Amino acid sequence: MKRVKLFLLLCLAVSCSGTAGTDMPEWRWPDKEPVEVPEPHPAITELGWTNVTATYAALPDGINIYRSPETLDGQKAIAYIAVADLSKIAWDVRSIDDPAIQGTDDPLKTPSEYYAETVAPVIVNGGYFFAEGGKRYSASVAVSGGKTYGVNINYASMDWVTMYYPTRGVFYEKDGVFKTGWTYWSGGAKHYLYETPAANSWSRDPLQVPDASFPATASDFAPQTAIGGGPVLLKGGETVNSWEAELLYGDGADDKMPEARHPRTAIGVTKDGLMILFVCEGRGMTEGVAGMTFAEEAAVLKSLGCVEALNLDGGGSTCLLVEGKETVKVSDGSQRAVGSVVILKAK
Repeated sequence: MKRVKLFLLLCLAVSCSGTAGTDMPEWRWPDKEPVEVPEPHPAITELGWTNVTATYAALPDGINIYRSPETLDGQKAIAYIAVADLSKIAWDVRSIDDPAIQGTDDPLKTPSEYYAETVAPVIVNGGYFFAEGGKRYSASVAVSGGKTYGVNINYASMDWVTMYYPTRGVFYEKDGVFKTGWTYWSGGAKHYLYETPAANSWSRDPLQVPDASFPATASDFAPQTAIGGGPVLLKGGETVNSWEAELLYGDGADDKMPEARHPRTAIGVTKDGLMILFVCEGRGMTEGVAGMTFAEEAAVLKSLGCVEALNLDGGGSTCLLVEGKETVKVSDGSQRAVGSVVILKAK
């Protein structure tokens, strides 16, 4: 006991560093060398994109956010991409519930309203939709957990006298495989998936109604997760840009032609298992930034390594939220309420 008391007295008289009469020890922890975090996707930064992930505090491991260079495909641009490692990150779809194009009382919601419900770290607007007669309608495929919430619209017309029956684009996952394709919902139990679209064109007479063998041998469309839109931009690593066959933007109005530049939204996947959500600003929300054509959008996604890619609803609907914060300026001046969104979240 005496030895313990003696030791305590010595500690009071002499610092634990061995120097008497000082308040703080002379030694200090050595400086830590800064840890250099390797760029997860150097092929993207080599294209001039800037990794801005550090701007966001709570993104899960496996999601990185990039801002575009000042020009893309020769045009002044403001664009963002969310890049998700699909071994760590899951994707999903939220949508109004209109599986038969009959209309629903479900409200359209802004991406911020979807964020308030899901708190998903990344949210982007989804497929096409419309409202009429007090109802809201899905005009694009929306599948979550194997349940269908929306189908691609199965008719089109310039004058509502001559009717066309286009196959329209979809991006989907089935058994862990991510692909684009074209679908046609028969209006009944049959939901067809094709590897090629029906070659419709506003400049020609309508083709026959798609079925099990036209425009090609169909398979049953039964994915775990899917989002529709159009046109398909990339398939099997090749540029497709099937806007004409899908009868998109073909009414002759200059602002609806495929060569027109607008805000765009797209989803794609690389051969290395990365999902890319893309948005670009447009319509002069930033001076000199007009947006992109379908062809320019396809070229950018291909340069980023996408082998499958689908254009989603664009224009005033284009909006990418990261941790609930907007990236590009939305062209309506405020977020548009939309029928569906794609979300990214940790597995």
